[in-house]
Amino acid sequence: MTQPNETVAGDRPEASSDDPEPVSAPVGPEPAADRPNRSRPDAGSAAELTEDSIVRFRSDRPQHGWRAALYTITGGLVNPGVGAAERRRQDQLRRIRRPLPGSHQIAVSSLKGGVGKTTVSACLGLVLAENRGDRVIALDANPDAGTLADRLTTETAVTVRSLLDNIAATHSLTDVARYTSLAGRLQVLASEQDPAMSEAFNRTEYEQVCEVITRFYNVVITDSGTGLVHSAMEGTLALADSLVIVGAPTVDGASRASKTLDWLIAHGHGPQVADSVVVLSCDRMSKEVDLKRVRGHFEARCREVVEVPHDPHLATGGRIELARLRPATHDAFLHLAALLADGFGPRVPRAEVAPEQVPSLG
Repeated sequence: MTQPNETVAGDRPEASSDDPEPVSAPVGPEPAADRPNRSRPDAGSAAELTEDSIVRFRSDRPQHGWRAALYTITGGLVNPGVGAAERRRQDQLRRIRRPLPGSHQIAVSSLKGGVGKTTVSACLGLVLAENRGDRVIALDANPDAGTLADRLTTETAVTVRSLLDNIAATHSLTDVARYTSLAGRLQVLASEQDPAMSEAFNRTEYEQVCEVITRFYNVVITDSGTGLVHSAMEGTLALADSLVIVGAPTVDGASRASKTLDWLIAHGHGPQVADSVVVLSCDRMSKEVDLKRVRGHFEARCREVVEVPHDPHLATGGRIELARLRPATHDAFLHLAALLADGFGPRVPRAEVAPEQVPSLG
């Protein structure tokens, strides 16, 4: 028997109008359909979260010169930061390491032999291969027993002719590697050393070789022959994404390099000339030659001019090792590699210069 004021278990008293509003306990996350969209239309993407944008400033550790010595002596307590030269080098390396979608072909050419064309091809290939994470190959397309492999690996038993003879069975990187030699991280494809056979290396065969190696290599550097009218040279120019013309600050070296540009323009390669880089190999020069005037002539005709100073290691004509180059020589090839790497991404080609605006060499 229950008392008047007792409540039977299970019964709930009716809510009074004076009672406070009951508080409901959370029962789980809000359904996605009912959740408001808090994403801003102007919100960025993951591309914004880079090291430069989210890491607080930290002075770079110097690696060379008195700045590095001071940093080391003080145990890192005094960090003067990097100097202008080292910062410029860091910028060049950043440009050289620029991502490259697909493949990029660089043609190194000259109308005149003996100005350092093969040396430039070899050093450019070594610098790019050393500082990039992808695959770089140097191809000797000289129809007259070129010396690119001699300067890099000294291995010429297997050549581009061997690759051509077996090109139908070449389907992988491993297949291509059977015909190349290695200089550091740079793959080298030697030219045919038998003059009787090298004459058969024509445009069609050059294009067949490039069709294969561009499947597996990101950067292809072609050391072309000194002539401009042979068949393989036609294929080199047709496929080149970047063009390097090699000359020298001498009367014959400069005039021949300029005539190379004349020939290219006359044969429909004007845009390539305007976007090209001229390398002046200063291995052989005289104080009687006005270097400033020579440089000014080519600066008006192409995108950039790079001077490579005399280097005893390169002057021997033997096998090239980057570690044995003088610092100024190494810096010149870093500069060249950075200029060419600028073409790995979208870039507006430079407009051609009217002939009357080009300083005369005469």
